[in-house]
Amino acid sequence: MERIDFINAKRIVIKVGTNVLRGDDGQVSMPRVYSFIEDISKLVKAGKEVIFITSGAVGLGKKKLGLESTAGMALKQACAAIGQSKLMSIYENGFDSYGIIAAQILLTEDDFSIRSRYLSLRITLNKLLEMKAVPVINQNDTVSTIELLETRDERKEIACFSDNDKLSALVASELDADLLIILSDIEGLYDSNPKTNPNAKLIKEVDEVTEDVMALACGTSDGGRGGMKTKLEAAKLVTRFGGKVLIANGKIPFIINKIFSGADEGTMFLPSAENLSGKKRWIGYATNIIGKIVVNDGAKEALLQEKSLLPVGVVEVLEEFKKGDVISILDESRHEIARGIVNYDSQACEKLKGCHSNNIAEVLGFKNYDEIVTRDNITLL
Repeated sequence: MERIDFINAKRIVIKVGTNVLRGDDGQVSMPRVYSFIEDISKLVKAGKEVIFITSGAVGLGKKKLGLESTAGMALKQACAAIGQSKLMSIYENGFDSYGIIAAQILLTEDDFSIRSRYLSLRITLNKLLEMKAVPVINQNDTVSTIELLETRDERKEIACFSDNDKLSALVASELDADLLIILSDIEGLYDSNPKTNPNAKLIKEVDEVTEDVMALACGTSDGGRGGMKTKLEAAKLVTRFGGKVLIANGKIPFIINKIFSGADEGTMFLPSAENLSGKKRWIGYATNIIGKIVVNDGAKEALLQEKSLLPVGVVEVLEEFKKGDVISILDESRHEIARGIVNYDSQACEKLKGCHSNNIAEVLGFKNYDEIVTRDNITLL
């Protein structure tokens, strides 16, 4: 795709991470922050709609308190509470100097996972953009703990997001954004790790985020919660609904202005023709997952052919869940292949595993559906 076509976007989500905001001294680089504000203000005045997703609250709180470390959940939450007001004052004052209104939005995973809140958030964000304001979004680390856990192994629940890369993708998905820009501390996606291989080559364009592309990701960024893996996961989600993604180096001076001036910066991820519906996006990516069902090879093959999940294909039920919950569907190797809205609770599914649909009423004493999960309520991953 030609660069001019790629940057031709009306609605844009821009995400900056902790490492981009920090200067060489480890503190927030105010000149860099104000360069982002200036560039975004130009876009808004040119008629673009921009949503800005930022990290930095915990770091600013840590600095304000004069701490060397933020070990411990309560301390991190306290730092977030102190740092968030400082972070927002920087953006509010900066955008105000250009005559742009900044609107603070702090989000937790429940704002996406609970569908009524998900839809309400969409309405609010659309209204802010209609008013030509810039929503400034961050995770609400003060009240949410799931994003602050050190590893995913510390929790049974699969959160819909645990870093701002995934959050940016969910926001872009929810608002049908044309373009998501993820500003990192490297140029983009390389064919090997540029920090260890001086001959690594930058990949300028990616048609599809395949397993081979995901394999190019390595490690977690110092100071951040993500890394290239979470950025590629974000790119996969956004391109599945027809959006475009650009990963570029946020430490290049006035990088946003360079991008929209047509400069050949970063790695472009091209939109897919799949164009997932809003409901399918919510099922697959915007919900917290606790319940899981393991299926046999026959059921897996049926799911990959976009068919429903029948009781006969279920071999194991993991964790407790209610009817109407979104569950994870795993193959027998415990690899997640899909997510779906389940028609029966975990106790009923346990009784039904391996049964034929004709026997559901006999086994349960009632029958709501022939399927454990109907195909219209399944999103393949």
